[in-house]
Amino acid sequence: MELSIQKTEALIRLSTIVMLVLTACLIGLDSQTKVIFYVQKKASFKDLRALVGLLYITSLAAAYNLLQLCCSSFFKGTSLQSYAYLAWLRYILDQAVVYAAFAGNLAAMEHSLLVLTGEENFQWLKWCNKYTRFCTQIGGSLLCGFVASLLMFSIASISAFNLFRLYSPTKFMHLKLQS
Repeated sequence: MELSIQKTEALIRLSTIVMLVLTACLIGLDSQTKVIFYVQKKASFKDLRALVGLLYITSLAAAYNLLQLCCSSFFKGTSLQSYAYLAWLRYILDQAVVYAAFAGNLAAMEHSLLVLTGEENFQWLKWCNKYTRFCTQIGGSLLCGFVASLLMFSIASISAFNLFRLYSPTKFMHLKLQS
């Protein structure tokens, strides 16, 4: 069972990395140029600060998951006490990465919604009726980002399972092999 959990976690981490890299590429390579009233205007992800933040967050989350994927087999021969510390560290970091990625996706979605609908009170114009390919590509990147967040949630659940199965069910905060 231990091996199947590790294989499942590795497969989910690999899928997460693919989705995060896809999200970052869709955001980073997205731009569209249009001629409006004889002036060439360009819409880019750099125009929306939430998308720039999401690009950084997804890149860091992909790097973290790649690091965890590479280091998962490195700590096999450690003692139970030190493994418990590593399990706590992985649990806390996995939780932090999930929350950061999900928050970044929500902020980018909110900003993109303002771009889609506009806001007349602030005199913000709708972009998506002029830059349709740009908006479609951002929508696809947000979808990939939310799928990656769901995958990272399942990774955090597996890391929570790996952590809390080390502890005794009858003695509070005692490791199973510890008296």
